[in-house]
Order: sequence, then structure tokens, then C-alpha cells
Amino acid sequence: MVDDIIEKAEEKMKHSVEAAAHDFQRLRTGRANPAMLDRITVDYYGTPTPLNQMANISVPEPRQLLVQPYDKQMTPQIERAIMKSDLGINPITDAAGIRLNIPMMTEERRKEMVKQLHARAEEGCVAIRNIRRDAHNHLKQAEKAHEITEDDMKDDEATLQKLTDKYIAEIHAIAKKKEQELMEV
Repeated sequence: MVDDIIEKAEEKMKHSVEAAAHDFQRLRTGRANPAMLDRITVDYYGTPTPLNQMANISVPEPRQLLVQPYDKQMTPQIERAIMKSDLGINPITDAAGIRLNIPMMTEERRKEMVKQLHARAEEGCVAIRNIRRDAHNHLKQAEKAHEITEDDMKDDEATLQKLTDKYIAEIHAIAKKKEQELMEV
């Protein structure tokens, strides 16, 4: 039973790291990244549909995205959805599809993005600490029910803390890598 508590906690911590990494990908850098368009939905014949399900998104150049709709008639709707989004990028339509040129970020904007990155990293760390707290509470309940001894409790707490430290370090490592990417000119 105690092993289940620790295994479940570790599994949840892994998911928290994955969620944080996915969240970091959405931060706009000076480079083109198809994940930038993940939040955009397009009205597809009355149904809000994610853009990545309606079009092929590629990176032909480091600072450019190419959106090629599967249904060419949807090009104007896709263009409007991109313009309405918070990206601040004007789409350019040509024969190949819709091109999005990613502008250079200013120093001030990069620093602002790094602040957002740190805030999101801290949210990921808080999520991991909450998982540790919940697992610790389950361990206390098991000790009160005399399912584990006090010594086992101490060992399990130490194991839980090691897992917590490991996954928090992973979040910080991913954030550090993203910060370097953000500050790159």
C-alpha cells in the first residue's frame, strides 16, 4: 500500500514536469515553433476546431511558420483566427499557404518572457510540492492506522523528498534551457 502511494506520487510528479515542459513550449521566442499555434481555434463550419487539426504547420525557415490548410476554402477563416489571436503576427497568404513571419523580440520583451517563464516554473514546482504534501498525508494516515511503523514512515518521507527534489530540479533544468532560448538574439 505504501509503495502504491509513492508510485502514484511519482507518476503525478512526472506528469507535472511534462505539463510544465509543454507550457514552456508555448512561450514565444524569436524562433518559429509550431506549438505557438496550439491555442488557436478556427470556426470550421460552425465547430471550433484547433488549427493543428485543420492544417499542416511547418517551419520552412527559422523565423517563419507555414500553415497549409487541408481544405483550401478555410484559408480566410484560418487567417482571421490568427489575426484575432494574441500572437501579434500578421499572416501573409500565398500559393503555398499562410506564412507567419516571426519578428525579432526586443530586449525588454525577452526579459518579460523570462519573468513569465519563471512564474510558470514556480507553478510547476508548487504542483509537485502539493503532490508531495498529499502523499505525506496518506502516509500519516497509514501510520495512524498502524499499517506502517514510525521507522517506515521516516524512510518513506525521505524517499518522497528525494523524488520531489528530483522533479523540481527537472523543471528548473527545462526552464533554464528555455531561458537561454528566450535570451538568444
